[in-house]
Amino acid sequence: MNFLAHLYLSGESDEIKLGNFIGDYVKGNKHLHFPDQVAFGIRLHRSIDAFTDSHPDVKASMQLLKPGYGRYSGVIVDVFFDHFLASNWQDYSSYTLRTFASKAHAIFLSNFLMLPTKVKQFLPFLIHHKRLESYAQRESLYHVLEIMSKRTSLPANSEWAMTILHQEYDQFEWLFRRFFAELTEYVEMEFSIQIAKPEPCDPGPLMLP
Repeated sequence: MNFLAHLYLSGESDEIKLGNFIGDYVKGNKHLHFPDQVAFGIRLHRSIDAFTDSHPDVKASMQLLKPGYGRYSGVIVDVFFDHFLASNWQDYSSYTLRTFASKAHAIFLSNFLMLPTKVKQFLPFLIHHKRLESYAQRESLYHVLEIMSKRTSLPANSEWAMTILHQEYDQFEWLFRRFFAELTEYVEMEFSIQIAKPEPCDPGPLMLP
């Protein structure tokens, strides 16, 4: 999943949101150098990614994109699924997407010194361009994919990806909704396991916004 989904699935804890946000940039056992709840957020990020990568609905979505993206098709699915979360935000959260994004930005900025170097580098761009909010507009996805293809090894097939999204929009959305319902249940179970551990700092019950 992409940034928006990871943040949404972090519940109400600022520390868990922070850990989940930086999860891709903290490798191996380096999460042990962070405060307990941030470290849990990093581990939660990894668990979400593992669940996502093995889910049949995600694999079905990837198949629709493999002709143009091959092994990178999962990256496009992550972007598309964040779009469906953002565009249907009222179905998942009592906050507006703008309020949710603004609160997330505040968390990142107030903990800026804790962020990995790569996150510090792209955070101003993410905030300035309102990336979390922009996923709600289908037309914004083209620009997201264009930027990714220029800065990473992602194939430059943005127009093709948008054509497939348009052609298979209902199918992608149906797969997302079914998958995300199961992912949410999985994350709630992860929180329950964490709460049950005899640790001095419990994260508290999972309360998705």
